[in-house]
Amino acid sequence: MRPKILLTNDDGVNSGGLWAAYEAMSAFADVTVVAPAVQQSAVGRSISIFEPLRMNEVRIGDRAAYSVEGRPTDALLLGLYGLNLKPDLVVSGINLGENISYESITTSGTVGAAMEAANQGVPALAYSLQMSDQGSKFTDPRCSTQDFSQAKEVVARLTQMFLASGLPKNCHLVNINIPACRMEGYEVTTLGTRLFDTYVEMRIDPRGKPYYWINGDVIYTPEPHSDVTALRNNRVSVTPLTLDNTAFAACGDLKKLLADQGF
Repeated sequence: MRPKILLTNDDGVNSGGLWAAYEAMSAFADVTVVAPAVQQSAVGRSISIFEPLRMNEVRIGDRAAYSVEGRPTDALLLGLYGLNLKPDLVVSGINLGENISYESITTSGTVGAAMEAANQGVPALAYSLQMSDQGSKFTDPRCSTQDFSQAKEVVARLTQMFLASGLPKNCHLVNINIPACRMEGYEVTTLGTRLFDTYVEMRIDPRGKPYYWINGDVIYTPEPHSDVTALRNNRVSVTPLTLDNTAFAACGDLKKLLADQGF
């Protein structure tokens, strides 16, 4: 029997990246698309717990999908429990824009959906594609003219590998980032520490009232084996992640601090 894959994303059900992943995987798996109705980037792993959710069966071209009026994690949960899908694997992506470093990993809706899948006991992969033009991340994903041929090759190869072998021990999900330029190979990586130099810009609207843009300049911190460095060197970054955020290296110092203070 063919493996079953639940495919979601954070760019929305109409995104070219989502359907590139579908095309790459449907050759060897039964793929069900359950994705947000509209753009939901940077919402992380947030869940809609104060409002009802609607899910509609739609057709994108000649292909069926489920469109969820909610966040990526909502779509994932409705796929698992609203549709009672029992996938062998969850795939999130292909996201338009890389998701690398400490900064992106916690805000990314693409990675957030994969994290929630792992939390529900389903192995998951998150795929993101670097954009050579940073502005391309913020265009309507339905209008993307991105060439996905290289990304589809990566998705097909790695997804089949993980379906056959499973995820490594002590790994809950894998975050995969694909370079915009011709790739120079694959590399197992760790998370980089910084990606942006963040700032807030205040502007004045036509009525004289202030409004604000949160923005940031892309920076590069040289770190061997990091996902940031791998992508900079045109290598596919393959980063094993865990849901356990415990800072084990700090436990000893924290115990000593508490003991010294009489706790």
